[in-house]
Amino acid sequence: MTTGVRRRMGVGERRQQLIGVALDLFSRRSPEDVSIDEIAAAAGISRPLVYHYFPGKQSLYEAALRRAADELAARFQEPPEGPLGARLLRVMGRFFDFVEEHGPGFSALMRGGPAVGSSTATAMIDGVRQAAYEQIITHLGVSEPPARLELVVRSWVSLAESTALIWLDGRRIPRAELEVQLVHDFAALAAVSAAYDQEMAGIVLRVLSQEPPDGPFGELLARLSAFAPDVPAVPAQRLPKP
Repeated sequence: MTTGVRRRMGVGERRQQLIGVALDLFSRRSPEDVSIDEIAAAAGISRPLVYHYFPGKQSLYEAALRRAADELAARFQEPPEGPLGARLLRVMGRFFDFVEEHGPGFSALMRGGPAVGSSTATAMIDGVRQAAYEQIITHLGVSEPPARLELVVRSWVSLAESTALIWLDGRRIPRAELEVQLVHDFAALAAVSAAYDQEMAGIVLRVLSQEPPDGPFGELLARLSAFAPDVPAVPAQRLPKP
């Protein structure tokens, strides 16, 4: 019979372990409901030792939030190869993987959780949104995005975020449908903007010219074409005058 010897962790290793334990607990329950005692027990150490590495629950929460924010931002990274619609669909798949894996933690990340009012937490959340924005702009191949394109992309990132938060509350719509719908939402936002601006129209036409008929954007066009015959004509008096 042998007795196992617990290996002593270094400072950095122990901090990373505590962050991982805290993130796991925060991902399954609201951070407000997780105590330092629970974190200590899950890590196999004493409560005072947790305070040795982190001055309080808020600092540990923000460290876990940082790891979650970095991981979420990485979900938007995608090789710039192939049609844009397929790339965005893969991004949405990884995005919703994160949402499912970190349900309460995702809500806390985007809503602030116990870190409401914390400039550190706010900066992290803004960093995730900025990383997502920059990734989409890169996929569009635009070095200096015009104002309308920036509006479209930032609006879409916010839409994906709010859609995921609403979906978590009941999951009443199949996840796969939402992922496709969000890709279609991007195309719709861009198309509406293109109707008002020639530069946006050029970007949209370039993107659509590279899309296969069986891709997400092609599917949207097919759905709209099938839907159009059933839409009643707009009375002439309601049409804008040329």
